[in-house]
Amino acid sequence: MFQTIYKSAFFLIAVILLNSSDIHSQNPDWIVFDSSNSNLLDDRILQIADEGNGNKWLAMAFAGVSVFDGVNFTNYTTANSGLPSNAVYNVAIESNGVKWFGTLGGLVSFDNSTWTVYSTLNSGLPENSVLALAVDANGNKWAGTDSGLVKFDGVNWTVYNTSNSGLPHNSVFAITIDANGDKWIGTFGGGIAKFDDVNWTVYNTSNSGLPNNFIWSIAIDSNEDIWSGNTNSGLVHFNGTDWTIYNTSNSGLPQNQVRAINFDDNGNKWIGTNGGGVAMFDDNNWTVFRTFNSDLPNDYIRDFYIDWNDNKWIATHGGGLVVYRAGGATSVEEISDNVLPEQFYLAQNYPNPFNPSTKIQFRIVGSGFVSLKVFDVLGNEVATLISEEKPAGAYQFNFDASNLSSGVYFYKLTSGNLSETRKMILLR
Repeated sequence: MFQTIYKSAFFLIAVILLNSSDIHSQNPDWIVFDSSNSNLLDDRILQIADEGNGNKWLAMAFAGVSVFDGVNFTNYTTANSGLPSNAVYNVAIESNGVKWFGTLGGLVSFDNSTWTVYSTLNSGLPENSVLALAVDANGNKWAGTDSGLVKFDGVNWTVYNTSNSGLPHNSVFAITIDANGDKWIGTFGGGIAKFDDVNWTVYNTSNSGLPNNFIWSIAIDSNEDIWSGNTNSGLVHFNGTDWTIYNTSNSGLPQNQVRAINFDDNGNKWIGTNGGGVAMFDDNNWTVFRTFNSDLPNDYIRDFYIDWNDNKWIATHGGGLVVYRAGGATSVEEISDNVLPEQFYLAQNYPNPFNPSTKIQFRIVGSGFVSLKVFDVLGNEVATLISEEKPAGAYQFNFDASNLSSGVYFYKLTSGNLSETRKMILLR
């Protein structure tokens, strides 16, 4: 269950960059993969999901699905797979590794061998165009359509719309799930709705600080604060009480249509705009990356994934897949046992929330005694995962919490005089 994470060879993506004339840019901070320098079929990427083993699954606007293993792209289209349409809007991955895709032809699952298509003809989907997608800790699939919000538990389909629920608008463009399992739903015309499986809470221009009711994106930071991207009104922050709006008039945001939001381990906000490139906000200062001041190939950003080596994987709509890291991008999954890590680090468990198992990754910089323990909210130790000597390296532990009840837990890594603690949610 406990294993060193490694493959046969260590590499930096930057090394590939410097040794190949086909990869764009000679700046090691930026790496661009597109249809001209790789076997990527389309430069218009709408979403990125990480499988947990370093593989990145890409939802392509007009070319199906592509998976990148750090070296090669493998492409799935209607010609060589069970995809019903090459227009793939989103991708989500369950803890058991099953991939889910929202397409123009319905909701699709792929377990690495079998494709299953759910459409209006064989399921409870109210329409075939799936605009948003999320998977909760119990494995329920939540899909956004122009006909409402859909829940699929693997057997039953439930449709929530303006006629039978508190959903304020039937066009659902964004879904994210907080640590309590509450669904935050961005609608295109009705503002934001929070749904706890029983009650609906709606935030719109009439009862909150939302500048408009057309929501493109929603993300939740480590403090459980809500960040949303609104059409032509900028970036919105809601801490549960106060609303703060950042736009081109009062901040360094380069463009008011925000299509993607994510957060790094330092709490920096990474914001993707529709024509203004990427902005990084550290709560005080703004840093903007655009085609004219960086090696970003395209200013139309659709998604971010930030890995535990702090690489920013950027989906662009026209410029392909971009990897950015100040100081040079590095590979997540390629860690050799003869290359020592430079920094002590405990990653956020994935998935989180989880039920009943989750992965915990960490790095230790020197050989010595290592402990990894789990505590409940009262500080009681409930599990000892590791308590032994370990050499320096990068590791992964697969934690099975089948014997624990639902709730908030903390896991603490200690190596020598270094320690770090993170929170995780077991949600049954």
